[in-house]
Amino acid sequence: MDLERCRGAGMCALTAPAVFDQSEDDGTVVVLDAEPPPEQEAAVVRAAALCPNGVISLVTSDAEAEQR
Repeated sequence: MDLERCRGAGMCALTAPAVFDQSEDDGTVVVLDAEPPPEQEAAVVRAAALCPNGVISLVTSDAEAEQR
């Protein structure tokens, strides 16, 4: 995650509020759950895709990749 590029659009917090929030100080992204449960995966993928500055990147473990 490249916080310097975050402009506080809030798409992440709106799309996946269980995983992302915004800083009260400057509106930048705050990660609430760095390893969200599988039921949050679709929302996290969508939040990353909707981020206008491309701040959010997704990382999967090798075990997860093998299961897909």
